[in-house]
Amino acid sequence: MIKDYLSYLQSVKGCSSRTLEAYGNDLSHYVNYCGNHGIDVEKAAAYEVQKFIADLSAEEMTAASVNRNLSSVRGFYRWMILIKKSSDNPCAGIRNVKQPKNLPSVLWEEEMADFAQLPETAKILWPERDKALIIVMYSAGLRISELVSLSLKNICSNLTEARIRGKGGKERYVFFSQEAKEAIEYYLPLRAARLRKAGVSDEKGALFISRRGNPVSVPGVRWIISRYAEHSVFGKKIHPHALRHSFATHLVNSGCDVRIVQEMLGHSSLSTTQRYTHVNIEKLKEVYRAAHPHAGGAMNE
Repeated sequence: MIKDYLSYLQSVKGCSSRTLEAYGNDLSHYVNYCGNHGIDVEKAAAYEVQKFIADLSAEEMTAASVNRNLSSVRGFYRWMILIKKSSDNPCAGIRNVKQPKNLPSVLWEEEMADFAQLPETAKILWPERDKALIIVMYSAGLRISELVSLSLKNICSNLTEARIRGKGGKERYVFFSQEAKEAIEYYLPLRAARLRKAGVSDEKGALFISRRGNPVSVPGVRWIISRYAEHSVFGKKIHPHALRHSFATHLVNSGCDVRIVQEMLGHSSLSTTQRYTHVNIEKLKEVYRAAHPHAGGAMNE
């Protein structure tokens, strides 16, 4: 049934392979739990699903991961009701586990500008590619999965915008800054030379490639960013998603309407985007503490 459900998600809902893999792992975990505890999956009661969720929490799984498991199981039962395999959804009345409201890790404008220059000063890896990669990811607010799937055939001829496919197969247009455009222009001849050397002829394929001519992977991008993070002096945890967080934060700080930012990020829910207004408030507090002679830590009380 899990295989049938995943096929349904792929064909009807357009879920990505990464999403399908996550759902499959969650549901396999749940089905195994039911088997080990003598629970009939099709007739599971709410208290039995609650016990499953409680056990996940007891294993010190993060609240976000517990909620993802619950979402996977909840969707599975909705599908089983649809195909008449179950009469009700035992997850219907179960609320998500409360998550701590951690603010996203961000680089402020000056920090982001310095980080984008690191490939030129650090002289590691492939500086021309890496500078373009960092600036493109930041200037367009891309998810790491969107960055690795970005291909030349979907970028306009003047290198100022691109069409990408985000979560759930949702398409949107993203825009590149003048700096990003210039970085891409400088990198493209080197990319072409690298492809020729590797004997690869896919000139309209992935924008960012490895030295061997293969498209960069998600782990590859994480590794690239981590290497430059080691050379930064900001004292912050810098990861690929931090560039997307920084993009959104800078737009909100500049007065951009949150709904416009929502469209640029490809968020389906406005509440997901609104957390960047909280980041804005934190920046205001930081400026206040630094500038006001009597602040003295009062804002922390």
